[in-house]
Amino acid sequence: MMTTRPRRTAALYGAVPLALLLAGCGGGDGSKPSAAPPAASTPVPATSAVDPDAAEKAAVLAAYSSMSAEQAKAYGKADAKGTQLEKYATLDALGQIRNDLARMKAAGTVVRGGIGHDPKVTALDTAAKTPKATLTDCVDLSSYETYDTKAKKVIPLPTEQPLRYVMTVSAEKWPDGWMVTAINPQGGPTC
Repeated sequence: MMTTRPRRTAALYGAVPLALLLAGCGGGDGSKPSAAPPAASTPVPATSAVDPDAAEKAAVLAAYSSMSAEQAKAYGKADAKGTQLEKYATLDALGQIRNDLARMKAAGTVVRGGIGHDPKVTALDTAAKTPKATLTDCVDLSSYETYDTKAKKVIPLPTEQPLRYVMTVSAEKWPDGWMVTAINPQGGPTC
């Protein structure tokens, strides 16, 4: 039931799509200016502190954010029809979501409000045959509500449920792009 597994059900409900701007900083190389006159000097190229994996990390975060947005649509009506979850989640991750939706439908609950997300790519292996990534997401439940559609009332979160906690997510790069492969909704420490 929804109230006996608060982190599992709460962590999987929706997301607000995030702006995924990853910017690097450029800087000089720290060398001293040439003693030659300015007209004869050659510009020294600036070294870059840009993360070489920034584009892949942004793509992983975009896939996760898109999946979370589709998940929010599904959990808002306890039904995956009309969503594009299959575009962003593999069968394993979809199985988790579908199980939650079945429990929600049986209980007559939907999710209202939103869940805040602050995901970061914490591991990335682009050299693997199937590139893999791990994300940690600081989940924020401060605007989240489980709503009982039969009783027409909000079901409060259990008192032991932290409003902010760390959740881990796994992803793989498939031919059509990054896909969420697993969600660990049990959560970790508070954040």
